[in-house]
Amino acid sequence: MNKGKILSYTVMYHKAEEGGFTAFVPALSGCHTQGETFEETESNIREAIELYIESIAAENEDIPDESTVLQSIIQIQYPFAI
Repeated sequence: MNKGKILSYTVMYHKAEEGGFTAFVPALSGCHTQGETFEETESNIREAIELYIESIAAENEDIPDESTVLQSIIQIQYPFAI
């Protein structure tokens, strides 16, 4: 029985002004979705990741990993000093 490889990806969520949420995966260019609730959005992004990986695998391409994503937090002071 093949259990497969466990893949982990960072997911970024944003509250939409009109309600609901959007989500995207920085390591998977173009992998994004939306939902009315956080739970729905989380389920949708999981499905989007799975479909993205299936598509890449079908083309015999390398599956991206998090090693290409750099993360940083930048702080600024507002209002800007002139």
